[in-house]
Amino acid sequence: MKKIINEPAAFVDEFVEGILLAHPDLLKTPADDRRVLVRADAPVAGKVGIVTGGGSGHLPLFKGYVGRGLCDGVAIGNVFSSPSSAQVLEATKAVSGGAGVLYLYGNYGGDVFNFDLATDMAELEGIPTLTAIGRDDVASQPKERSADRRGVAGILFAFKGAGAAAERGDTLEQVAAVAEDIIDNTATMGIGISPTILPTTGKPSFELGDGEMEVGIGIHGEPGFHRGELESADRIAERLTERLVADLGIGSGDRVAVLVNGMGATPLEELYLLFRRVHQLLSEQGITISKNYIGEYATSLEMAGASISLLALNDERLALLNAPAESPFFKEA
Repeated sequence: MKKIINEPAAFVDEFVEGILLAHPDLLKTPADDRRVLVRADAPVAGKVGIVTGGGSGHLPLFKGYVGRGLCDGVAIGNVFSSPSSAQVLEATKAVSGGAGVLYLYGNYGGDVFNFDLATDMAELEGIPTLTAIGRDDVASQPKERSADRRGVAGILFAFKGAGAAAERGDTLEQVAAVAEDIIDNTATMGIGISPTILPTTGKPSFELGDGEMEVGIGIHGEPGFHRGELESADRIAERLTERLVADLGIGSGDRVAVLVNGMGATPLEELYLLFRRVHQLLSEQGITISKNYIGEYATSLEMAGASISLLALNDERLALLNAPAESPFFKEA
C-alpha cells in the first residue's frame, strides 16, 4: 500500500502542524507538542467549554470539529490510540471560561479511562466537568446494552447540538443534557469493503476477500456481524436503514437528520447512491428527512466503506443542528 507520508512516527505531529499552518484564524495550540488544539478565541469567558478527543486517523472526526458552535478543544492521540489524561487536562484548562467543561467523546476503553482521570485532575484545578459519551453504533451491542455501544460517526450530531447549546449560553448541566438527549436518539451502522493501512506498520487493520463486504464494522476495523458477498448500493442502504429505523423506534410522521458518511476511500458519488435509497425508504414509511449530511465526517484513514446515521428529530434538536457553526472542516451558516 502506497502512502504520502514522511517518517511514520512523525505522521500525527506533521499533519497537525499542517492544520495549524493552514487555519491560524480558527485554531491554535496551547501545547508545545501540538497534541492539543483549541478554537482561536479560547477560552471564551462565561461559556461552557467542550473538550473532545481520541485517536488520530479519523479526520475530520475529533480535531475537525473544534470551532465556534462546536467543540472548544481536542486532545489528540496517536493513530487509533487514546490521548493521555495530561493532554485532556491541558485542553480543559485552555478552554475553561469559568462555566465548566463538558467532556464529549466516543465510547472506547482507553478514552474513557483517560478522560475519567482528567476529570479528577480538573477538579483539583477547580474546573467542574461533566461527561457525555457517544454510543451510536447499533451493530456493536443490542438495544438493551446500548450504554456499551461504540461511538462512531453519529457523534457529529452531539458535537453540533451541544456546541450550539454552549454557544447560546446554556449552563454546564444544560449542555450535558442536550448532548445526552441527542446521543440517546442517534443510531449508526456501517459497512467496510477494504481495510485501512496503519502508517507505523504498513499492514492492514483487517482482511477481506475480493468481492466481500463486512456489515457492522467499526471505525478501527472492529469485526461486524456479517461477512459476505458485496451487495448493491440499494441493498446496502436497505440493510442499514432497516436496522436504524427499528432501533430508534421511529415511523410515519417522524422527522430525522441523515448522515451518510464515507470511511476515507469511498467516492462521493457512491455516498449519494446510498442517500438516494435511504431517502426512498424513509419516504415510503412516512418519515421526513429534515436535515442531511453527505460526505466524509468520520473516517478510518483509507478504509473503503460507508456508514449511515439517523437522528430522530424534534423542534429543539433541529434548531440546534441549524444553529451557526464553523471549523476548518465543518460550517453551518
